[in-house]
Amino acid sequence: MNHAATITLYQPLLQAIAYNLLRCKADAEDIVQETFLNWLNAEKEKINNTKAYLIKAVTNNCLNHLLALKRKKVEYLDSMQLSEFITKIKESSFAHLDMDVYLAGAMKVIHQKLKPLERAVYLLKEVFDVDYDTLHKTLNKKKDHCRQLLTRAKKKLREETAKMHFDIPAPSSLLESFKKACEGNTDELINSLKRDIWFEAEKKS
Repeated sequence: MNHAATITLYQPLLQAIAYNLLRCKADAEDIVQETFLNWLNAEKEKINNTKAYLIKAVTNNCLNHLLALKRKKVEYLDSMQLSEFITKIKESSFAHLDMDVYLAGAMKVIHQKLKPLERAVYLLKEVFDVDYDTLHKTLNKKKDHCRQLLTRAKKKLREETAKMHFDIPAPSSLLESFKKACEGNTDELINSLKRDIWFEAEKKS
């Protein structure tokens, strides 16, 4: 089988693997193209199984890409001042996902089952990978308290996972502000989370 035939045969498979890992069509296409270029320059006599080689190569390239993105995000957050953090949480791959139904169902459960502080810590830490120092400064809560809130939130959500049905719920302000945050506009999400915390505190006072 010549090079062109091999690319034509395996490109759809590699594209699917890359997209499932990256959840971004453009990045997946770039990774697949890079994988084929590397394969074209490789010593073919050392490749016993072309399909297995390409699958492993595209998988490794995707994982390396994700690690590079994570390092870039961490470095960006480390260099930010608190005021910058309030206006922009690090870029999230959720902006590339076509999963409105799933996301709406998840947001509904998060809103119903988590208290405002638990919700704020869970979303900022688990989704946007915000460190505990920044959570402490943003929410004015001790780092140990934030860890406890995260553990509590995870436990509550684990108990609800099996009960979730992803029909299309009514749109919510939390869902809309979350989607905007994934696209880089975080002001609304931060303000919404802080507003919920304030209302909860007011009810108790």
